[in-house]
Amino acid sequence: MKDNFSTQSADYAIYRPTYPQALYDYLFALVKNKETAWDCATGNGQVARVLAQHFNEVYATDISENQLKNALQLPNITYKLEPAEQISVENNSFDLITVAQAIHWFNFEAFYGEVKRTLKPDGLFAVIGYGLMVIDKKVDVAVHKLYEDILGKYWDNERRYIEEGYKTIPFPFEEIIAPHFQIKTTWNFKQLIGYLNTWSALQHYKKANERNPLEYMLTELKEAWGDDAEKDVHFPVLLRVGR
Repeated sequence: MKDNFSTQSADYAIYRPTYPQALYDYLFALVKNKETAWDCATGNGQVARVLAQHFNEVYATDISENQLKNALQLPNITYKLEPAEQISVENNSFDLITVAQAIHWFNFEAFYGEVKRTLKPDGLFAVIGYGLMVIDKKVDVAVHKLYEDILGKYWDNERRYIEEGYKTIPFPFEEIIAPHFQIKTTWNFKQLIGYLNTWSALQHYKKANERNPLEYMLTELKEAWGDDAEKDVHFPVLLRVGR
């Protein structure tokens, strides 16, 4: 599994969007017992902290020590520096397993073997993610220019799974057809730039060229943003659920 997010882990904790409560309510309604949950590739613990409000114990793993340092500490969350494909828990441990915006980096076969080993017989497995945001016509054009024209070759091949809405990942589970959800939030211009700086392709570009590509796009993005103090932002939620 690649670690593309350690270097910008602090920004990741600040600027990455959060999932809607309706998504969690849907998942929790499908879980029969709420004793233990595993949030795999937890990052800064965004999902784990929500799970901790509903489950007795939450096991949260990631391969990035810097990400875990930025995670919210709660008494019923155990953070572990462990890969998705091999964790140190017993068989049949979890009522719910979640992986948010990360499964495209995994060795699918090894990870799914670990999910099947550690999930309880009546447990639920949820793959969550989000696609490219939509703001308004002018800003979207500028963001797409950055995404495709400037950063196109710097995206990892695994990014295609996000672009395909996670519909093309292998999913060897009894699937439950889930409803559609959206992340709805409001950003100022600083938040837009903060979020763009968390993109893995942008970090790859910086390493290869020793400068931030946003330097070329800042004026164009600002002009597209205009005089609005804030704008509405929508992300499509990606979701695969199974047992």
